[in-house]
Amino acid sequence: MKIETLVAEMTVQAVKALYGQDIEASSVQVQKTKKEFEGHLTIVVFPYLKMSRKGPEQTAGEIGTWLRENVEAVSSYNVIKGFLNLVISTAEWVEILNGINSDESFGCRKAADNSPLVMIEYSSPNTNKPLHLGHVRNNLLGGALANIMAANGFRVVKTNIVNDRGIHICKSMLAWLKWGNGATPESTGKKGDHLIGDYYVEFDRHFRAEVKSLLPADYENLDEKAKEEAKAKAEKQSPLMQEAHAMLVKWEAGDPEVRALWEKMNGWVYAGFDETYRRLGVSFDKIYYESQTYLEGKGKVLEGLEKGLFFRKEDGSVWADLTENGLDQKLLLRSDGTSVYMTQDIGTAKLRFQDFPIDRMIYVVGNEQNYHFQVLSILLDRLGFKWGKDLVHFSYGMVELPEGKMKSREGTVVDADDLMDEMIETARQTSAELGKLDGMSEDEVNEIMRIVGMGALKYFILKVDARKNMTFNPKESIDFNGNTGPFIQYTYARIRSIMRKAADEGIVLDKAIYSDGNEVISEKEISIIRMLSGFPDVVCQAADDYNPSVIANYCYDLAKEFNQFYHDFSIMHEPSRQLKLFRLTLAGNVGKIIRTGMGLLGIEVPERM
Repeated sequence: MKIETLVAEMTVQAVKALYGQDIEASSVQVQKTKKEFEGHLTIVVFPYLKMSRKGPEQTAGEIGTWLRENVEAVSSYNVIKGFLNLVISTAEWVEILNGINSDESFGCRKAADNSPLVMIEYSSPNTNKPLHLGHVRNNLLGGALANIMAANGFRVVKTNIVNDRGIHICKSMLAWLKWGNGATPESTGKKGDHLIGDYYVEFDRHFRAEVKSLLPADYENLDEKAKEEAKAKAEKQSPLMQEAHAMLVKWEAGDPEVRALWEKMNGWVYAGFDETYRRLGVSFDKIYYESQTYLEGKGKVLEGLEKGLFFRKEDGSVWADLTENGLDQKLLLRSDGTSVYMTQDIGTAKLRFQDFPIDRMIYVVGNEQNYHFQVLSILLDRLGFKWGKDLVHFSYGMVELPEGKMKSREGTVVDADDLMDEMIETARQTSAELGKLDGMSEDEVNEIMRIVGMGALKYFILKVDARKNMTFNPKESIDFNGNTGPFIQYTYARIRSIMRKAADEGIVLDKAIYSDGNEVISEKEISIIRMLSGFPDVVCQAADDYNPSVIANYCYDLAKEFNQFYHDFSIMHEPSRQLKLFRLTLAGNVGKIIRTGMGLLGIEVPERM
C-alpha cells in the first residue's frame, strides 16, 4: 500500500475516533511536505474544523497525536497553522521498498479472462511506398499504447489495416510493367517496399512530364482559375493516367493477370514491411487488408440505406446526413458504386467486430483525420456497433526533421529504414567519441549500438505528448546527458554494473534489511522510494490519458534522481553492511522500474554500456 493511501485511511479512523464523524479516504488531502518544513507528508485539516469545533492548530495537533500513537509508520509530527506535517519512520520506508522488491512486475497488472478487450489499430501503410518518419511515430505510439493498456489489466489486440488497393497501387504496377525490365528485390538488392516505392516515383515523374506536354501553349499567360482548369483537363487526358485507371477497373473486375501482378508486387512490399517492423520492435495480432474490407463496407452502407439510415442522391451516390450532429453530409458510395475511405473503415469495423468481442476501439491516426473519425464514430453508432459512439481516435501531431539533418530517398520524405540506419551510426560515432566502446567485442558493440540508436529514436519521439507536433533532432536524441534515451539506458547499465559487483562479493538481495535507530536513511533515498512507489499510478495515468510520454518522463526523472544519489552517496564502499544492503536493494529496484518503464515504451536497456 502506498504511504499516502495508508495515511489517508488512518486519518479517516482518527476523525472517527476523535470527533465521531465518518469521512471518505478519497476526501483526505495528503500532500508532499514543503521543503522548508520538517516532514514527508502533510494533511490539510481545514475540512475538519466544523467537526472538531476547534481551531486549526489544535485540530491538527489532536489528529497528529492520534496518528503518532496509533500508526507505527508515523514517528513524529509538527503543526504549521492548519497543516499537519508527518514524519514517516525509517522502518516504514524500508517496508515500502521491500514490498516493491518482492514484486518483479511491480506497477503492472495482468489481464483476466473476463477483462475488457481493447483493440488498437496502428501503422496503416500503403503498399506503394516504404514506411516513413510519420509511420515511425505512429508505430511507436501504437506499440507503446498497446503495452501500456496491457499493463493496466486489459486484454489487448494489436491490429493493422493495410491500404493495398486503389489507383496509387496501380500506378506502381503500371510503372513496373513499363520501365521495370523484370526487376525484383533479389535482382536489384533492394527491399521490396523500396523497389515498389521507386516505381511509384517513376510513374509520377513520367506523368508530370506528360501533363506538361498536354498543357496549352499560352498556359503561363492564363489566370489562376484558367490554369487550374487547363491542368485538370491535361491530367484527365494523360494516356498514362488513363492506363492506370483501366488497370484499376481490371483489378476490380478480378482480371487474373492484373491480380497476379498485384499479389506478386504486394508480396515484395510485405516482406519489406516485416523487416522494418522487426527493426522497430512492433508487431500485430491481426492484419486486415482494404482489398478484403471495401466490399464489406459497401454491404453495410447498402444495408443502412435500406433501413433509412442513409439516402441516395439523383446521380446514384449514397450519403449520410449528419446535420443533426452539427456536421454536413458525408459521401459513402460514389455514383458509380465505388467506395471511399469511410466505406472501407465501416467494412473493416464489421469484420473486426465479427472476429473479436471488442469493448473499446482505439485508432492511432494523425490529427489531420480528426473529422474523419468524428464522422466514423457517428456512422458506426448508427449501424449498431456498441463501441462506435465511444471509439477513441488517438490523434497525434506531425513529426518533422530539421532541414538537412537526415538523408531522404526523394528529397521530401524520410523513410524509416534510412532513419534507423542513421540513428545507429550516430550512436556509434557518439559512443566512440566518448570512449564508451573500449574493451568490447565487435558483436557486442554492434548490439549495444543498435539498442542505443533505437532507444534514442524511440524515446525522443515518445517523450513528447502525442497531441503536439514535434521536430525530431537525431543529434540531440543521442546525447548521453539530459532527457534522452541513452541517458536512461546508461543509468540502467550503471546499476547493472553495481549489481554484478555485489554478486561477485556473494551478496544476495532478498530484501533490504534495516534496523531501527542505528542509522538514518537520507531524504534523497526516501525521495527515490517515493518515486518508485508512485510507478503504478504513472502506468495507470498513461492509460487513462492515452499518453506514453508520462512514462517516458517518469523514467527520466527517476534516472536523474538516482544519478544525483549515486554522486552523493557510496554504495559498494559503504562501511555499514545494513546500509550497504539497503542501498543495493534501492539501486536494484530503480533498475527494475527503469527496465519495466522503458519496456512499456518498447525500448530495450543494455546490461553494459
